[in-house]
Order: sequence, then C-alpha cells, then structure tokens
Amino acid sequence: MIQVKDQYRFWILVSIVAISGFSQGMLLPLIAILFEQGGVSASLNGLHASALYIGILFVSPFMEKPLRQYGYKPVIIGGGLLVIISLLCFPLWQSYWFWFLLRLLIGIGDHALHFGTQTWITSFSPPHRRGRNISLYGLFFGVGFALGPLMTSLIKFNEALPFIVSSVLCFICWGFLFLLKNDFPEQSIQTNSFMETLKRFREASHYGWIAFLPTFGYGFLESSLNGIFPIYGVRSNLSIQEVSVLLMTFATGGILFQFPLGMISDKYGRKRVLGAILTVGCCLFFVSSLVIDHYYLLLLMMFLTGMVVGSTFSTGISFMTDLMPKHLLPTGNLLCGMSFSIGSLTGPYIGGLMLQMFEKINFFMMISVMFFFLAALFMVYNFQHTEKKVTSMTE
Repeated sequence: MIQVKDQYRFWILVSIVAISGFSQGMLLPLIAILFEQGGVSASLNGLHASALYIGILFVSPFMEKPLRQYGYKPVIIGGGLLVIISLLCFPLWQSYWFWFLLRLLIGIGDHALHFGTQTWITSFSPPHRRGRNISLYGLFFGVGFALGPLMTSLIKFNEALPFIVSSVLCFICWGFLFLLKNDFPEQSIQTNSFMETLKRFREASHYGWIAFLPTFGYGFLESSLNGIFPIYGVRSNLSIQEVSVLLMTFATGGILFQFPLGMISDKYGRKRVLGAILTVGCCLFFVSSLVIDHYYLLLLMMFLTGMVVGSTFSTGISFMTDLMPKHLLPTGNLLCGMSFSIGSLTGPYIGGLMLQMFEKINFFMMISVMFFFLAALFMVYNFQHTEKKVTSMTE
C-alpha cells in the first residue's frame, strides 16, 4: 500500500473532521424541522437531538483502551464507517425511536472519529503551533458544520436526499484514511482495569477542569442553536430559508476568525483569550435577544457572536493540552469530549422544555445567561491562579 507522506497527515485528518461537521450540521436542523412538521413536541424534539450526545457519553469510558492498544488509525476508520452506515439507514424507516437509535450510533461513531483525530493532532503539535493546528481543526469542522444546514433545502425534492448526499461525502473522505500510517499515543501507563481509567479521569480533571468549561459551553450553544433555534425561529415567523441563513452566518463568523484567534491564543495565552471570549459572548447574545424582531440586525449579531465564540471549543482543547501532562493527553481529550457532550445533551432538552413551558421566552437570553455563569467561573479561576502565582513569588 502506498503511504502518504507525514506532512499530509494533518490535512487528511482535518478533512475527515470537516465531513463529520457537515453531517452533524445537517442532522440537527433537518430532523428538528421534519419532526416539527410532523407534530412532534418541542421537548421531545430536543430530547431526540440529545441521542447523539448520549452515544458519546456512553462510549467515552471505553475509548481510551482501544486507542492505546490499536492506535489512532483503526479507531478513526471504525468510527467513520459507523457514521456512514447509520446515515444510509435513515431513509429506510421514519420512526422516532429508530432515528433515535441511529443518532445514538452516529454519536458513538463521531466520538471515535473526533477522539482519534483530536488526540492525534494534539500529540504531534508543538506548543508554539498548537493553537494554530487546533484552530485549523476547528476551522475545518466549522466549514462542514456551516454547510450542513443548507442540506435542509433538499427535503423539498426528497426527504432521503440529504442523508444520501452526506453519507456519500463521508465515504469519499473515509477512503483517504487508508493512506495514513498508523501511530500510537504515549504508552507510559497501564490501561487494563476500569479503576485505573477512573483514576486517570480524576487526575486529568485535577489538572484541566477549567479547560472543560469552554467545551461544555460550546456544546450547549451548538446543539441548542442547531436543534432548538430552528423551532424557535419558525414559531417567530422566520422562514426555513431564513433560519438556515442565520445558522450559516453564525458558522461563517466562527470560520473566518477561528484561525486568527488560534494564533492570538498562541501569542497571548489561552487563559486570557478564553476569558475574553466568554465575557464578550455573553454580552453579544444579550444584544441579540433585543433585536430578535429585526432580521438584518439579527443577521449581523449572529455573525459577530460566531466570530467571537466560534473558536470556544478548539481554544478550550488547546488550553487543556497546555495544562495536561502528555501521558494524560488521551484522557484529557476524552474529558473534553464528555464535557462537550454534557453541554450538548442539556442544551436541546432545556431549550425545548423552556419553549414548551414559556411561549414568550427569548432563546438568546437563555444562551446569554449560560455564558454569564461560565465567564464568572473563568474569572474566579483566573483571579485565584494569579493570586497563587503572586504568593509563590513573594515567599
């Protein structure tokens, strides 16, 4: 088999991530709209969106051992294959619980794919290029995620068409994985028992708990924005096309500033950049809640909020990598994925429940409150960290 040169490994991995983002970006609004048109309640709609993240949480404790035992490549290939098969099964039978199962399987496959690519990239990225590489990882995912919602317009031709297009694109990129040479994470610790896994989780949480907050926040935002906002938008007299454009505009803002923010975090530090992102994001979502009835102003605010908070996840991963000992890097990446999933689980369900209980609740105000609490926690951490540093210098 012909081996691809090492310098192409990064670009193949981020291309795989882009297609994964495309399928996720398509599924959330597409299924939300199909269920809304079919009369499914907002809370059940939100609960269904959480299936993807239930799958991630379910498989997370079992992911580290196969990664260390078999290497990055088999884990990514297996995850990609599961996603392709699941996407092809959606048109077979439109049933709430059958689609719930398929979403759960896609969550498992996507997590294997992201865990493998994310850990692989962070492991070979030098510290001075870490923000750059992870921002490109986030950039490619964001490009895919931005294009995904546009697939919702294909349902006017055939409801099966978006699923088929997405699975074909996934299959094409999946094939390039076979050109990569397998590699393994650092093997300085044992991974045989479940208790050892829990011990590593506890140790990694001690080092990097603060870095898990941004990934949680981005999961909450992303899933509720793409799973609940389409329902809120339709109920607020926005057309499906306008909702799709708003989602794409948010993602475009994130795409355009993903790489610059990554470079800035390399220069000025991830801690400072993340604190600013969470604080400004809170303010921008508050302003968005005030202009909900003015489409073009809302379009501008979606771009600005995407520009600021679109790199929250990738910068959070880079920050985790800065804090984590190298032998705990796979565990740290797992916990980042789990915190993202917990945020993604709670986002659609809480958002759907709020829409069902309070007809006039403002979606963007809910997101602003969430970012306010995260920014406050980050400020407390920064203050304590600075205080400890000053104390150690004066002793």
